[in-house]
Amino acid sequence: MRTFVEASVLLLALQPALFAETPASASSENALQKQIREIANDARGKVSVACSLPKASLNCDLEPHAHPPMQSVFKFPLAIAILHQVEIGKLSLDQPVRFRPEDRIPHAYSPLQDKYPEAGVEVPLRKLLRMTVSLSDNVAADILLGIAHGPDAVRDYIASLGVEGFHLQDGERTLHQDVSAQYRNWFEPAGAVQVLRRISDDSPLTPEHTKLLLSWMEGSIQTSRLKGDLPSGTRVAHKAGTSDVDNGLAHATNDIGLITLPDGRRLAIAVFVTDSVADDATRQNVIARIARAAYDAGVGAH
Repeated sequence: MRTFVEASVLLLALQPALFAETPASASSENALQKQIREIANDARGKVSVACSLPKASLNCDLEPHAHPPMQSVFKFPLAIAILHQVEIGKLSLDQPVRFRPEDRIPHAYSPLQDKYPEAGVEVPLRKLLRMTVSLSDNVAADILLGIAHGPDAVRDYIASLGVEGFHLQDGERTLHQDVSAQYRNWFEPAGAVQVLRRISDDSPLTPEHTKLLLSWMEGSIQTSRLKGDLPSGTRVAHKAGTSDVDNGLAHATNDIGLITLPDGRRLAIAVFVTDSVADDATRQNVIARIARAAYDAGVGAH
């Protein structure tokens, strides 16, 4: 039987386009891109980055059209799709949703499952959304994915917003059963930045629901990645994603979000660290340093 690492290497070998090299040479990179590439070297894996800032020609691109496994980053587009269903009258934030015994996922991170280990309770849709986005609750996310009519429905809705490079195929249950499945759920950094910009600048949701979603993202329990090296008090609405570490290989350490600059503009940024053999602190620090580099460049960019 192959080890997890061997399986991952085999999968990557079968997908040569997963991290295609950019056609631009190192000499054509701007100062920010060079800084990001140097920081990324510490990850000892693959790093892909994109960013966008209104009224500025900010370029953070490092493999922006790669296909990194997104892990729990998918919960952000999932929440958008569910809130859309609320707005067209198919769902209500206050409606009770049944948490059934068959919804439980063995060994999954889930505050919902921890609180109700026997399941069999009603949970308001609003609470499931908050737990999915802020707490990254895996069981709550799969319940929502079922309500949304599955990965295809979420993927199609996000594509309808003009967002490219988002591919959702499996839910958390499958990800917990098959380590290779995470590579089927990918998000191009450029696509992640697209959806962040839509929510920030031209949201498909009402102002009320957009504000609610951003408040859940600002309340995220993950504080060591995009937020890790920013000035104290900086507002960051973000969604992280994290894989297991198998035989020293961290498949996915990710964070995407909106960073509010001092002048009120929002910097959209996506950083994905894939197949890294660096330790957890180093991987998180790489994301934090890239975010700070983009932040510093953005503050002076007009």
